[in-house]
Amino acid sequence: MNMFSLFNLARPAIFALDPEKGHRLAIAALKRMPANSAFMPQAKPGRLAVEVAGLTFPNPVGVAAGFDKDAEVPDALLGLGFGFTEVGSITPLPQAGNPKPRLFRLVEDKAVINRMGFNNSGAEVALNRLKQREGRGGIVGINIGANKDSDDRSADYATMTRIMAPLASYLAINVSSPNTPGLRALQDEAALAALIDGIKAASRDAVGEGGPPVFLKVAPDLEPADIDAIARIAIDRKLGALIVSNTTISRPPLRSRHADETGGLSGAPVRDLAQQRLRDFRKATGGQVPLVGVGGIATAEHAWDRIRAGASLVQLYSAMVYHGPGLGAQIAGGLKRLMKRDGFGSIAEAVGTDSD
Repeated sequence: MNMFSLFNLARPAIFALDPEKGHRLAIAALKRMPANSAFMPQAKPGRLAVEVAGLTFPNPVGVAAGFDKDAEVPDALLGLGFGFTEVGSITPLPQAGNPKPRLFRLVEDKAVINRMGFNNSGAEVALNRLKQREGRGGIVGINIGANKDSDDRSADYATMTRIMAPLASYLAINVSSPNTPGLRALQDEAALAALIDGIKAASRDAVGEGGPPVFLKVAPDLEPADIDAIARIAIDRKLGALIVSNTTISRPPLRSRHADETGGLSGAPVRDLAQQRLRDFRKATGGQVPLVGVGGIATAEHAWDRIRAGASLVQLYSAMVYHGPGLGAQIAGGLKRLMKRDGFGSIAEAVGTDSD
């Protein structure tokens, strides 16, 4: 019995649970999967391999931040066939996040609304877990954030950089979550430039020159001037990639009874918005900065559309709620078929071909 069959059997029981409890159950199940499980075919470089920011990803399909907040199961996710995974967001100090309930399945819309608020066990716990996997290989990005009650959020990002840079394949800066008041203000041009400069200086302090590449995760709810400013900064500061995009505070038409819950919306309803925002950043950067496509990707066709619009990599999260953790390997397999159908020999050849 494959991973999809197991998930389909378990889904009614999982969906009967509170969404946050269901997620904890999924993490617990992944923790119990042996490394040599037949369900866990480690992704290996091949035709789907793609190089971004000096890193070779065995395939372009990754797990977005938020699924594995405390770095509990990165190796299990890699073993399921994902090309990479991104843990976090992690903050310097532990924090409980926002009051519950704060996670909602919008089943009719194949969507999720969350207002988690950077709930995590803090840097020390994650650091100890990540130290235990040193030498195992695989690309594990570390998504860093700031504590809600911090007096100096920029300093929090610098602190997290010094702690995590030695263990990160790449660092992802999360200044685009809508669930920490005031956080998105750090996307403003002057604040963002100063923040990135501070992060790069902290990385040099921690590991010297040649530290992990820095990726920036941006919101989909940006004005054209914001996009142009972020693109300029990404080029000037030589960022490793832009992750486009985080959850949205906008509300397209939704059918679920949870449609009016506050928080960030993800899943199928944000697909068109995320696709357009990726096109916007492709145009604004002139293809000079690699892009990671996130938002509403649930099939190989969705991933392929995002790649041809300009993404070198894609990430999943909400679709795994509805299709299970085996979805990454399924999408990667489908990308091989689509590459062959459209006459491309590599992912790199296809990137941006529908927008250039």
